Amino acid sequence: MTFREQIDLTRALVDVDSTTGREGEAADLLARTLAGLGYTVFRQPVSHDRFNVIASLDEPEVVFSTHIDCVPPFFPSREEGGRVYGRGTADAKGAIAAQIAAAERLRAEGETRVGLVYVVGEERGSDGAKLANTIARPSRFLIDGEPTGNRLGKATRGVYRVRLRAHGRAAHSSLPELGESAIEKIVDAIAALRAIGWPADPELGATHYTVGLVQGGVAPNVVPPDAVAEAMFRTVGDWRPIRALLDRHLGALVDVEDVLVVPPVVLTTVAGFEPVVFAFTTDIPFLDRWGSPLLIGPGSIEQAHTDAESVEIAELERAVDLYAQLARTLLSQTG
Repeated sequence: MTFREQIDLTRALVDVDSTTGREGEAADLLARTLAGLGYTVFRQPVSHDRFNVIASLDEPEVVFSTHIDCVPPFFPSREEGGRVYGRGTADAKGAIAAQIAAAERLRAEGETRVGLVYVVGEERGSDGAKLANTIARPSRFLIDGEPTGNRLGKATRGVYRVRLRAHGRAAHSSLPELGESAIEKIVDAIAALRAIGWPADPELGATHYTVGLVQGGVAPNVVPPDAVAEAMFRTVGDWRPIRALLDRHLGALVDVEDVLVVPPVVLTTVAGFEPVVFAFTTDIPFLDRWGSPLLIGPGSIEQAHTDAESVEIAELERAVDLYAQLARTLLSQTG
């Protein structure tokens, strides 16, 4: 695969809307591309027309992997100023094209023990990764592609997502004393989060959080009987101490519901690569049967999920070299 073909594949993947739940068309493009290159391709159904794409030449010892889905809103690709712009360029369709180009380079060298595992649903609960793990091949290493600036990961934070649900009592807004505002309870609970001392770790730093969703009320002239907020914690250890703090400080205001738990991960490192700790999380905890995990990919997490998502073209080219170099090193350890 030439460098121009790698960029063209990146843009072709980006130009298909694969926001979570709508990955079918992009997965089909990926499956057809790999079949056309001579790979044995398995389309693993996940739901409706959504499926994982798993490909190989021989029994894999090293697997390249990342996710097909993206966050909304979708916007197509363009090249400008030495960068490729578009949803998924950094997170993580640029990595897909770079990994395929690296696998093709290795095949040209006679190395066919590299597999490819591309999954759906990473941005909303990792349902694709969880299913892919049930059919894992006996590979020894999994190299996951996420926007690390082409730096090898040392560890990643985990995720703990919670739903805070407040209950009140409806009343006419002219007589607020007859009601009980659920929205005010949610506001008080969100304010209380700021005063809590969250767990910290010497390597990963302090736990932090974002309140990403707030909903409530029925009309401006009604005291709101219900309200809900969702918070995402980036964890540095076990999630249960966070839950205990929420119950202690917010329990009188809201009900706390667990939504998602993804543990922090300590990653495999390789001599010659300076490892870095990353605050985001990945599908890696749900792909553990595919081998010891490594994390590296083109693009910056600062660009991911933004309305100007992009990646340097030179970084996409460099990613191919790094993926191929890592695979050679790891394959030399497999005998």
